[in-house]
Amino acid sequence: MNVVSLSVVRAIKQAKNLDYTQKIHSMSKVELLEEMVRFQQKRTTQGAYDQHMMLEGKILFQALEKVAETEELRTLSKRYQKHLTLELEQLSRKL
Repeated sequence: MNVVSLSVVRAIKQAKNLDYTQKIHSMSKVELLEEMVRFQQKRTTQGAYDQHMMLEGKILFQALEKVAETEELRTLSKRYQKHLTLELEQLSRKL
């Protein structure tokens, strides 16, 4: 039987999120748009968001909102962030 410390699991998740945040902040606008397409394709393939994907999506769409040159992209980014926040809240209520 394997015993896993929840604090260790949380620390690993936070480290992964930090790595992803650093990756996102080092991307150009074009790379961010490519990452958005990859994110949406992954979502389509998986059929549903998992917690890790929701957190990455929030990071991605916050960055996209900051660099958006059009109101449409800014609005899309805000809507995705709101949607992912609601999904995370629903998931946390289940746990």
